[in-house]
Amino acid sequence: MRALVTGGGGFVGRYIVERLLSRGDSVRVLARGRYPELEQLGVEMVSGDLRDEAAVARACAEQEAVFHTAARVGLWGPWEEFYDINVRGTQHVLAGCRAHGVARLIYTSTPSVVFDGRDQRNANEAMPYPSRYSSYYPATKAIAERAVIAANGANRLLTTALRPHLIWGPRDTHIIPQLLARAKTGRLVMVGDGRNLVDMTYVENCADAHLLAADRLVPGSPVAGQVYFLSNGEPVRLWGFINQVLARLGVPTATRRVPARLARMVGAGLEVLYRAGHLPGEPFITRFLASELSTSHYYDISKAKRDFGYVPKISMQEGLDRLAASCGC
Repeated sequence: MRALVTGGGGFVGRYIVERLLSRGDSVRVLARGRYPELEQLGVEMVSGDLRDEAAVARACAEQEAVFHTAARVGLWGPWEEFYDINVRGTQHVLAGCRAHGVARLIYTSTPSVVFDGRDQRNANEAMPYPSRYSSYYPATKAIAERAVIAANGANRLLTTALRPHLIWGPRDTHIIPQLLARAKTGRLVMVGDGRNLVDMTYVENCADAHLLAADRLVPGSPVAGQVYFLSNGEPVRLWGFINQVLARLGVPTATRRVPARLARMVGAGLEVLYRAGHLPGEPFITRFLASELSTSHYYDISKAKRDFGYVPKISMQEGLDRLAASCGC
């Protein structure tokens, strides 16, 4: 298979690239930066930004499948930046696929597109999109996801969207580094009563799921035009697991606690202050983050198991062992 991975130098994208290379596929990566280590592995690099429609189109040429993992992530930032990268960028990927006859598009989405700030226990893909979002990231990812699914079948392009929940593991550039930074400076505070259950996705399981979905994304397949939740299928007490990770990595654990309602109120106030004052950086808490840290949110992955044979191979405990080993702990 000739496959393009947008954001192939990033956390999830690189694992997908490595999985594709390990089975002999031809891999091209669209990325803004240079990654000599990928070039040494035989990856063809295309320099470009998702906001550059011509660059995206060039990257899609002569490809059979596109794994669209690149996105603007984060809790804070200008709407225009999230929209241009997550929505317009995805529109450019769709246009590039149609222009060059790409057969399959696998879009990396997020369960946050259906998160409404309340508990979601064993939720499945019938969960509707909320009418309002408290963060630009899920709002723009939801628009992009809808566009990807709506494009299924047009110009012989088959599409699917995967929603991996809280991806973590070695080489993480987002969740683990932020936890460590806050814990080391004493700014990590438990939000809520600590009893909320959350499921997560070990990064190699996430990469496996992308390849499984791509291989099953053929005419007549049930995968075409569908969305799928992904996780390890092992919900954990969020704060207990966070403290377990911190302890394994030799970092002080979180011991202080604030009520969820207070955290959301503080987050709302800080959002107003930062926007009105055009303050640099980002609030240390937002409404979206407070809700994510204090509610239960775990998802039914039986649809992914049924339609493309997804089985998480690496357990949470084995993943934690691998993470600790990668850090020399």
